[in-house]
Amino acid sequence: MRGPVTVVIRYEALPGRAEAGLSALSELVATVVREEPDCLGIRVLTDLPEARRILLVEEWTSREAYEGPHFGTPHLRAFIDRAPELFSGTPDITFWEGRDDVRRG
Repeated sequence: MRGPVTVVIRYEALPGRAEAGLSALSELVATVVREEPDCLGIRVLTDLPEARRILLVEEWTSREAYEGPHFGTPHLRAFIDRAPELFSGTPDITFWEGRDDVRRG
């Protein structure tokens, strides 16, 4: 099993549904961070010129934790069931592995 992984998820809200989509994502994120110990944190970002485009940057202990237990949780299943009324198509999900960490001292 590998170490921590960054999961980047891109959503596009349906026209007129950006606020509702962002609200649903924010509720989901709060639940995931509170209830799932393998989730190390999540940032929610919106595109400056196009608020319908939403990006989640998630940190997980492993890809296996994200794809396994996380996908079976009731809160994620409920969100997935509701997503078609808020978002266009399926989200684009990619997995990233850290290489070098450069920080201001």
